[in-house]
Amino acid sequence: MSRAVDRSTALTGDGTSSDVQAGAVTTYVFVSGANGAPAQDPELTLRGHRCVGVELPGHGAARQFDLAYQAPQDLERLAALPSAVAGVTLDDHVEATVTVVRRAAEHGPVVLVGGSLGGTAITKAADEVPHLIHRLVYDAAFCCTDLRSPAEYLETPEAAGSLASAVLAGIVGDPRVIGAVRVNWRSADRAFVDAVKAAFMEGATDGEVLAMMNTLLPDESLLVSAGDARGRPDAWGRVPRTYIRHTRDRMIPLALQDRMIREADAATPGNGFDVRTVDAPHAPTPAVYRRITEILHRLAA
Repeated sequence: MSRAVDRSTALTGDGTSSDVQAGAVTTYVFVSGANGAPAQDPELTLRGHRCVGVELPGHGAARQFDLAYQAPQDLERLAALPSAVAGVTLDDHVEATVTVVRRAAEHGPVVLVGGSLGGTAITKAADEVPHLIHRLVYDAAFCCTDLRSPAEYLETPEAAGSLASAVLAGIVGDPRVIGAVRVNWRSADRAFVDAVKAAFMEGATDGEVLAMMNTLLPDESLLVSAGDARGRPDAWGRVPRTYIRHTRDRMIPLALQDRMIREADAATPGNGFDVRTVDAPHAPTPAVYRRITEILHRLAA
């Protein structure tokens, strides 16, 4: 039995109108934060959407894992290994993201989701292909407007409560030598695990924290967080966007999240953030993440 297909006109990121098929399948493209492997949301898939995670340059597990990282660990060897992300820049992250967005957009509307440091890549991707993005979603992520980079925002008064330095105790090797920040997420040091819990997953069980740590890659580029991540009002600034605030975030404190929201809204009058709030730390437990899934589900085209 055939049925009529409703079509509505939407404003695309380049300011032109585009027909969007009502009921079209939305693809959620996820860009992870620092040390993140490609991630997806199985629950969104079960609800009828498509999901894909962007593999950022040098972030493939096969590129980062070595026997020295296994147990028993060879920390001396681990500290000297060359890094797959040495020399990787924000531009490289953007190129990888745009490539996935272009392919996904061939099949319907794209919701581009960035978590934490991933916010930088989705902003700059929107500068490149605003017309291919239905909506941007910053999930407790960096959105740079008045300042150029996450590194600069972490120096502001609003970031004073950040526990981002918690990872310093887990660093292996000299970042200047290997060209990356290498963190031993498989460390069993109690003080380090407790510091990670406080920074990322306050209130979680040890098991939940260790499971999260084991999803992270050891290396992250030195260059991405210092890259110019400001979006252009005439490109990025035309794409509808949502910010999901995490009220208990100790990596990107709520005051800093709110500052970035205010600055972005001031830069793009008439296209401010759709703001949502969840009672969550920086890295939500699976139970808490279900609330974020619900928000994303409702943002489908």
